[in-house]
Amino acid sequence: MKLPSEAFLLRIFIGESDKLNGKPLYEVIIEEARKRGLAGTTIVRGFQGFGANSRIHTSKVLRLSEDLPIIIEIVDSEDKIESFLPGLDSLIHEGLVTLEKVRVIVYRHNKLSESGIAEGA
Repeated sequence: MKLPSEAFLLRIFIGESDKLNGKPLYEVIIEEARKRGLAGTTIVRGFQGFGANSRIHTSKVLRLSEDLPIIIEIVDSEDKIESFLPGLDSLIHEGLVTLEKVRVIVYRHNKLSESGIAEGA
């Protein structure tokens, strides 16, 4: 897959305990992104933060069961990101979604041969 040098970064800020039909919301989101053929996603688990309600979410030892922040990042073309947004809106009931233009420097992978060895290696 080739990404244009000008792409868009979609960031989704949710809580680790957010669920949809009993499944972690971050898993639902990345499965939907994969199903729609987006270039890729990364999930980052924060160790501290707060959102609109100003409640601190932290990983401090005495509060291990707290709802830690999760950030899902998706980079792809403007068209693909824009087509993903309506479905995303129906999944997220609480959180923050941002969108920004980014410059893609490198996006590649090693194509594995049938033997499992990277071609050109």
